[in-house]
Amino acid sequence: MTTVRLPLFPLNSVLFPGLVLPLNVFEERYRAMMRDLLKTPEEEQRLFAVVAIRDGLEVAPSAPGLPDPTSQPEQGPTAGFGDDPLKAFHTVGCVADAATIRERADGGFEVLATGTSRVRLHSIDTSGAFLTAEVEELPEEPGEEAGALAAGVLRAFRSYQKRLAGARERSLSTGAELPDDPSVVSYLVAAAAVLDTPTKQRLLEAPDTASRLHDELKLLRAETAIIRNLPSLPATDLTRGTTSLN
Repeated sequence: MTTVRLPLFPLNSVLFPGLVLPLNVFEERYRAMMRDLLKTPEEEQRLFAVVAIRDGLEVAPSAPGLPDPTSQPEQGPTAGFGDDPLKAFHTVGCVADAATIRERADGGFEVLATGTSRVRLHSIDTSGAFLTAEVEELPEEPGEEAGALAAGVLRAFRSYQKRLAGARERSLSTGAELPDDPSVVSYLVAAAAVLDTPTKQRLLEAPDTASRLHDELKLLRAETAIIRNLPSLPATDLTRGTTSLN
């Protein structure tokens, strides 16, 4: 087993390989992380690991509040994550490559990163200015009949998009061609579908591409049926990416 140590950025969302992640970094622990990443030469990858938070706060409290209005908020890299951060996070995440790190006048950063590969967390170091983790890269196995499943998922996804656009009474823009590589399809659909974080995390952790596609096919058919029967069902706008508050 080969592991590497990477800076760790916990979020209330799941990052998938190949997907773009914009970040608005303002907390000091993550500012310190970005300053450290900027020490890496531009021609090299500036990598950090993103994990979804299982139990904790993406943004640490910054002022006294309930239940004790006089208690000072916790400070440091583990703020909001409890005594054992490893228990607060899902243990499978995604490596992000920060192609753009732009420092603002206020000391914060605007970051544009892209997911590269899945990793499993083995340990977390809390001794520095920001969290770091020992991670192991997880291979992406194709599984059985991934190609056929990908074709079925793409058909179901197009139907899902049309139903969702109709429920929201808006036109659907699909100018870009959808990919045909099974693993790329599986991650694109996992990221674009309106699903809760535990479901997206389950898709990220799938043992192989075929298993992920099989799960997505069931999810898309179920979601499409719900939208068909409840056309006023609110849904997240698929055409916009979210930016972390951090």
